[in-house]
Amino acid sequence: MPPPKVAFVAANTPEARAALRRLTQRYPHVPAARAEIIVALGGDGFMLQTLHRFLGREVAIFGMNRGSVGFLLNEYREAGLLPRLRRAMAVKLSPLRMHATTVKGRVVEAIGINEVALLRETRQTAHIEVSVDGQVRMPELACDGVLVSTPAGSTAYNFSAHGPIIPLGAGLLALTAISPFRPRRWRGALLPNGARVEMRVLDPQKRPVSAVADFTEVRDVSSVLVEEDRQHALTLLFDPEHNLEERILKEQFAP
Repeated sequence: MPPPKVAFVAANTPEARAALRRLTQRYPHVPAARAEIIVALGGDGFMLQTLHRFLGREVAIFGMNRGSVGFLLNEYREAGLLPRLRRAMAVKLSPLRMHATTVKGRVVEAIGINEVALLRETRQTAHIEVSVDGQVRMPELACDGVLVSTPAGSTAYNFSAHGPIIPLGAGLLALTAISPFRPRRWRGALLPNGARVEMRVLDPQKRPVSAVADFTEVRDVSSVLVEEDRQHALTLLFDPEHNLEERILKEQFAP
């Protein structure tokens, strides 16, 4: 079996650029446009950038950690890379699509691989109405913000906001409040991954809110619709002993 066509991309950091030089000298590679596998060198932030860059292409991403966190990445090892790529386990992810409408009527669409979050812009709490599949479930949520998270993103901002960690195959999304003030004890909900979540800002002039989907921020929104984007499938590759599903499971038992 011929080796896969591999391309290397790297974050703009000294560690990642040095790794890129060594790996491209050691292994045959092709331009990214012709690759079957993209090897991404950096941290989780660069991994998200790489997933966005190749969104919609039939290409798998194998990340190696040259950054700080590395939850979405494999251990960095230069030796035996091609056998690792052959043994790697594929994980399919569906991102979220955000439809944000501003107070001036402008509509912005963006993809969120981890989550879509609404965040207050000023010192005052945001007041947000939350509907699921056209039915109002939370008439008024006073909070610093609220987010919808994918399973892959459930260990990131969602978990820091005390949201649940979701196993990859659960078919769920997390709807999580950020510092809720009223109702004080509401900590969110688990929703089927086919749910359409609409969040309406109740007082956008006095209490302005931003919407963020990964790297896209929209200021002064009046409403945001979030749903799973099933037109785009992302493929991540992991070493069998450190696959993403096992990592997500371990996070639930971390001290």
